[in-house]
Amino acid sequence: MRKKVVSAAEAIAILRDGDTLCCSGFGSNGVPVELILALEQRFLETGSPKDLTLLFGGGPGDGAGGGVNHLGHEGMLKRVIGGHYGLVPKVGQLAMQSKIEAYNLPLGVISHMYRDIACGLPGTASKVGLGTFVDPRLEGGKIGSKTTENIVEVIKLGGQELLYYKTLPISVCFIRATTADAEGNLTMERETLTQDTLAIATATRNSGGLVIAQVERIAERGTLNPRRVKVPGILVDCVVVAQPENHPQNLGGAYNPAFSAEVRVPLDALEPMPLDERKVIARRAAFELLPNSVVNLGIGMPEGVAAVANEEKILKYMTLTAEPGLIGGMPASGMNFGAATNPDAVIDMNQQFDFYDGGGLDLACLGLAECDPLGSINVSRFGPKLAGAGGFINITQNSRTVVFVGTFTAGGLKIAVENGALKILQEGRAKKFVNKIEQVTFSGPYAARNGQNVLYVTERCVFALTPQGLELIEVAPGIDIDRDILAHMAFKPIINNPKLMDARLFLPEPMQLKDLLLSISLVDRMQYEAAKGIAFYNFQGLCVRSKKDVEDIRHATETLCRPIGHKIAVVVNYDDFQIDEAVVDDYSAMVRQLTDQFYTNVSRYTTSAFMRLKLGEALEKRGLSAHIYETPQEAIASAAGN
Repeated sequence: MRKKVVSAAEAIAILRDGDTLCCSGFGSNGVPVELILALEQRFLETGSPKDLTLLFGGGPGDGAGGGVNHLGHEGMLKRVIGGHYGLVPKVGQLAMQSKIEAYNLPLGVISHMYRDIACGLPGTASKVGLGTFVDPRLEGGKIGSKTTENIVEVIKLGGQELLYYKTLPISVCFIRATTADAEGNLTMERETLTQDTLAIATATRNSGGLVIAQVERIAERGTLNPRRVKVPGILVDCVVVAQPENHPQNLGGAYNPAFSAEVRVPLDALEPMPLDERKVIARRAAFELLPNSVVNLGIGMPEGVAAVANEEKILKYMTLTAEPGLIGGMPASGMNFGAATNPDAVIDMNQQFDFYDGGGLDLACLGLAECDPLGSINVSRFGPKLAGAGGFINITQNSRTVVFVGTFTAGGLKIAVENGALKILQEGRAKKFVNKIEQVTFSGPYAARNGQNVLYVTERCVFALTPQGLELIEVAPGIDIDRDILAHMAFKPIINNPKLMDARLFLPEPMQLKDLLLSISLVDRMQYEAAKGIAFYNFQGLCVRSKKDVEDIRHATETLCRPIGHKIAVVVNYDDFQIDEAVVDDYSAMVRQLTDQFYTNVSRYTTSAFMRLKLGEALEKRGLSAHIYETPQEAIASAAGN
């Protein structure tokens, strides 16, 4: 067994001119700083390695000079393929000045490319990017005049139009973990994310390249728990123990044990947002949240939606996610974006994009920078500034509902919220609603053809996407349409009968959003999926207080089931369900009658042990199945099996 633990200088000596280097790191999280600094030092001292191709996904940097920005030297880089450039401006500047060849591809595509490189495939096929600037019929993801090679093609596969992204072998990769043993097995217990560390290492190893891992500490051989090993030693060539200052949890500050799930912390102590334009926008977007929904919140303005949901005590009724692999908890903001407090799970980024690309998101809330009459959005490039698409394209093209949030104008906007109305004190200098956007990061026509539900939320009005373009559907109290909206747009939207935005958005006290969230109509709570032959009843948060409530449920059930014409299986969610003792018998009798008339099988579930016992006893008295499952997966499996 050769020695794997080496110095940074010894590891960096591996690199040669013209190599393809892949670097892990999502924003400021998990950046292999020690390795990057050592590579920069070698180049500055020797002029080598030069003409590197740099491949990265989440823009490992701090928006200034940290992270991969240390590699932004002329001559050092020849070509860059990246997902997000906002936090690596020095590299982005080289691209925009055409001093290097450069491409901006969707973050999820790059994430999946790692797996395809590992499999030895020549490219990655995806519907993601169609109609946007990465589509070769627009720009093909190219940045700058020096970039001429086409690495994206339009293909047809199975009768479906797709984009084909060419892969490339990786010569060397920089990855990062917490602990390594002498054989190079890596664990990530103090990291905020697992990122694509395993996929990158596998891709590099199977390309015949060399895998260099930066870690915080070394463990005795054989002492690591094999279930915690994220990257096996067979993939790792070199291990470098970093200086503590070069191994921060993220580039934004000190170690936070809540970000690594070492502890869970109370969220009640978080201060509510001040009532300004950001909070008004976040509040309106929060009206689109639904119980049991899976949500993605982007960086910047969308982060306020999580703060509003926390203030309104509704976080527990939905699952917030972030593209680097976070599921549940409270997503972090600012320089900590990509981390989360109290997450339920942390999975690899490529697995998260499997879920996103396949349509797993119920709602996505992302930023609004530039918008054209057909609802297309640009958030990726503005003049000399290159932000990059990041996960924006993957998320917006595949979420069931998309809410874009941002102020109506930019640059110096000042507003006041007075007496439940909005007042514009100073208009922003720049229009956001323009005739032509600089780059298409989201295609309104593509979304309209696919029937997506898309809203554009600002502090003074709300637009909806239609096949004909933007329609003005809501206006804030105190706002004049001609003076405050149309006068500051380059085009006139569709205007029919816009209504007033909800008055609660402009009042200082909490909006009691929980009551609205859980007051879903019975019709909306009951859905039948013909392909599965199963009806799903979402009774989460439903309160049954009277005989009228019981009869309302009976009527809604008959309205759904009678037209189907045959008996069906049913799955019922009873989480947070409440029922008065006085109507338990009436409710049970109603369930028995509906079961005999319409159901082949009923599977029920709730996480509440008390409710399982209470409902179980009541149903058993009526001769009905008394078993109530603890999870939806168990209930659905039971329904599907009968």
